Amino acid sequence: MLATLRQQFATLPTGATPVLVFVAIVLLSVFAATASGYYFLAALPVVLVVLFLSIVNFKPLFWLLIVCIPISTEVELPGGFGTDLPTEPIIVGLMVLFGLFVLRNLRTLSFDFVRHPLTLLLIAHLAWLMATTITSDLIFVSVKFLLAKLWYVVTFFGLGAYLLRSDRDYRQFFWIFFWPFIFMVFVIMLRHALLGFSFQGIHSIMHPFQRNHVNYAAALALFYPFMVLMLQRYKRWSVTWWIIVGALLFVLAAIYFSYTRAAYISLIIALGAYYIIRWRLMRYALILAGIGLIVGVVYMVQDNTYLDYAPNYDRTISHERFDNLIEATYKMEDISTMERVYRWVAAGHMTPERPLFGWGPGNFVNFYKPFAVTSFQTYVSDNPEQSGIHSYFFMTLVEQGVPGLLIFIGLLVVFFLRGEYLYHALAAYPLRQNIVLTVLLSTTIITAFLLINDLIETDKVGSFFFINLALLINQDLFLLRKHRQVIN
Repeated sequence: MLATLRQQFATLPTGATPVLVFVAIVLLSVFAATASGYYFLAALPVVLVVLFLSIVNFKPLFWLLIVCIPISTEVELPGGFGTDLPTEPIIVGLMVLFGLFVLRNLRTLSFDFVRHPLTLLLIAHLAWLMATTITSDLIFVSVKFLLAKLWYVVTFFGLGAYLLRSDRDYRQFFWIFFWPFIFMVFVIMLRHALLGFSFQGIHSIMHPFQRNHVNYAAALALFYPFMVLMLQRYKRWSVTWWIIVGALLFVLAAIYFSYTRAAYISLIIALGAYYIIRWRLMRYALILAGIGLIVGVVYMVQDNTYLDYAPNYDRTISHERFDNLIEATYKMEDISTMERVYRWVAAGHMTPERPLFGWGPGNFVNFYKPFAVTSFQTYVSDNPEQSGIHSYFFMTLVEQGVPGLLIFIGLLVVFFLRGEYLYHALAAYPLRQNIVLTVLLSTTIITAFLLINDLIETDKVGSFFFINLALLINQDLFLLRKHRQVIN
């Protein structure tokens, strides 16, 4: 019988044996799943295919990651751990694969990307993060934060830069993300519609795609410039043009019904940034923003003026209507706004204690309570969910010290200044210019959210932050190659 089987295999066409082996694995997996009741075993062939494809060519796995970002879900694990599924395992796997790829091809890879000022600043950011991890009081917490940052940077920034070099790659990236993104928005909007688009209802319809309505609004807003500027690439009144127009109107409605103040303001800021970039005013805008920030801090700190803005504890409440929330915001009576201020005041008292290395990455929530001022306390200040400081800039200052904050601000300043230069320098290459403007406006929106939220360590926002950096550098390197060709 064995001899007969060997003869039959010998007559098979070349390449058929692996197919038969895979079929056998599928049948065995299904049988094992049915017999044991452990139905996850039936997914084993899919896992093997993904592993095989990732080793042979990791680009399809990267596209799979992009598809999963809008529809991923947060999962709490035992021991206080949490992860995003299915994105985080894919991110880690791609980091390992790309790291091995780089080591195997060190001699042939160009290092122009590594030498770029933005890359060097990002490396400095990671290096300082490592230094503050070493000096952290709770080093285990800081190591978890550092590792998460590392695989985001390697996968979305490093691998993203390697795979998204041409305009064709960029368009593929857009459409691969676009359809699951629209699916996510459609599901949430449908649920919200069934609740009459109520302000209270927005809090209960996010699962499994989003943690809360702020994260949802950030995801909607940061992708909006991609759709607006992709519209320019297609012939007016064509089918694709109408698809994007419909999506723009649909997502704009979703942003409105997200009832998120930060989303509205960030889109207005992005519109202003468009004219700042067009009129070459970025340098002056950044200087004015810096002066305004310094004056505001000095005013609040001098003679403890900030205490004059302490809320009335009994009147600081949550609201069931959005118009009431807006009114309460400017009256300093909104609980979410004042709870942020409560934590920011604590951050202001923590910083002088450890101005150089900070308290360690991820450690704000573990140490801020003794530094808080009770006059800013709200009904949710017990913070049972252990949420953070709600400002990426304050978080960086407290956890990584003044040097950490300056490095991060330096990264943003160089990004926006270089981006403005590239926008005008690439006038002869409109498709590349379009990419530059897109990532500038998208990062403007992300930065606006970072003022009052800490979202870079989430797959929905952090992915785009690092991909935007990579896309801008690739346009810069494209221009550099063109200049070299002219010289030669």
